[in-house]
Amino acid sequence: MDLIQIAVVLALVLLCAVPMGAYLARAFSLEPTRLDRVFGGTERFIYKISGITTEDMNWKTYAKALLFSNFVMVIIAYLLLRLQGVLPLNPSNIAGMEPLLSFNTATSFLTNTNLQHYSGESGLSYFSQMMVIIYLMFTTPATGIALALAFMRGVTGKRSVGNFYVDLVRAHTRVLLPLAVVVTLLLVAQGVPQTLGGTVNATTLEGAVQQIARGPVAALESIKHLGTNGGGFFGVNSSHPFENPTPLTNVIEILSMFLIPAALPFTFGHMAASRKQGKIIFAAMGLVFLLFLAIVTVNETNGNPVLAGAGLSQAAGSMEGKEVRFGIAQSALFTAVTTAATTGTVNNMHDTLTPLGGLVPLAEMMLNCVFGGDGVGMVNILMYAIMAVFLAGLMVGRTPEFLGRKIEGKEMKLIAITILVHPLIILAPSAIALATDMGASAISNPGFHGISQVVYEFTSSAANNGSGFEGLGDNTPFWNVSTGLVMLFGRYISMIALLAAAGSLLAKKPVPDTIGTFKTDNGTFMVILLSTVLIVGALTFFPVLALGPIAEWLTIR
Repeated sequence: MDLIQIAVVLALVLLCAVPMGAYLARAFSLEPTRLDRVFGGTERFIYKISGITTEDMNWKTYAKALLFSNFVMVIIAYLLLRLQGVLPLNPSNIAGMEPLLSFNTATSFLTNTNLQHYSGESGLSYFSQMMVIIYLMFTTPATGIALALAFMRGVTGKRSVGNFYVDLVRAHTRVLLPLAVVVTLLLVAQGVPQTLGGTVNATTLEGAVQQIARGPVAALESIKHLGTNGGGFFGVNSSHPFENPTPLTNVIEILSMFLIPAALPFTFGHMAASRKQGKIIFAAMGLVFLLFLAIVTVNETNGNPVLAGAGLSQAAGSMEGKEVRFGIAQSALFTAVTTAATTGTVNNMHDTLTPLGGLVPLAEMMLNCVFGGDGVGMVNILMYAIMAVFLAGLMVGRTPEFLGRKIEGKEMKLIAITILVHPLIILAPSAIALATDMGASAISNPGFHGISQVVYEFTSSAANNGSGFEGLGDNTPFWNVSTGLVMLFGRYISMIALLAAAGSLLAKKPVPDTIGTFKTDNGTFMVILLSTVLIVGALTFFPVLALGPIAEWLTIR
């Protein structure tokens, strides 16, 4: 039954992703389409009142627009968090957030990470939840989608990388807003609260008074998953019955967070005028995802060997930190999806996963291209595809080409920067945290699991995921500043480098196919791409995984 549940959900993902991929290609086309008749009027009004010009940009102008808009967003978000105590829609009289936590929170939601060093129901007013959190949950995935489309235009040789502001507006009007309305209504129908009413006092069966937090939860939940954001309205995220009350809402949330990342490979196929190309990319990511899903499902199903050795039945699997209404199958699937799509929302506590079960979300974030977040994951897998072509070209002594563009030193230097930055901003701060009392004092479970807690926090920050091994006491100046910087580096260094690579490829003259052209739309290329991703990932991260989850697993067998 568990396998049937998982298979049905994944089949629904594929069923939705294929048409969504075609839709995204039309929605962001540089040429007029029928969609302009539906959305064009609203978009032109936005351009007019915003002073946006719709002319094509080069990659430098595109990058400047992206960085400037994001800079303005984070300043506004920071100020609102600091001042929330005197702003309206604060029925619980929550005080303004302190400076370093405000920096971490604003940075977290700006970078599509949604790492939370606070508890949502007690740390934020309704005004902050809507004007900071939900607002950034729309704009940051829109930024990622814009980046992906710009990069794909460069790789496929369109006339330009496009216009950032046009792409940003279209991501809202044509994709995120319509989908968010639909998902919000579905969640409300299942019992997710959507209200501006304050906390409710209830009398328990024992006669005690219990305070029940509520708020505009459904609106946040919809874009939280569609935008691969992940930050929860409540501290326990999608484990909370107000965020994720039923098995049906669990499936809706899985479909929502997987929809756009799974659709973008098909979008790429349409833009490259080669649907096989998109299918190969999707299949490569899909195979890695299924491998990780199998690992976490098997390990959580088999239960905890220590408890089994103590004579406790593990027939129900390792249910520690999981909700009975979801069980092992839906918890394992949610775990694999939320870190594959770098969403970060959780319906179970990752800190309580079995050692190899906990390795799965870590490894998916370390690779950061097993579908990935809205836009960014697709850009990362294309980066690996270009690297795979380059390596294959070196092996046969031919100048490598990808979709008719020669891959030369400039592009490979930019890709090398992106590949090297990711492990650097994970491993270096992890080493500092483990070697100093500022970081090590936050560990709740010393030993191998403590190493996993620290590495997970920085991996989640670097991959812009936001989930955590929540046993870590992370609301301290050290963790707020260090993870805030890692989130910024993880987001923007790669964005700038890959936009530069897209601009460089776009400027090249197309090379016609010949008998010696290396084909990138067949099974051979898929194997080379998978090998490149897994070998680079293993060489980079296997030592730290051996010190953390693997060592922990060996000690409890």
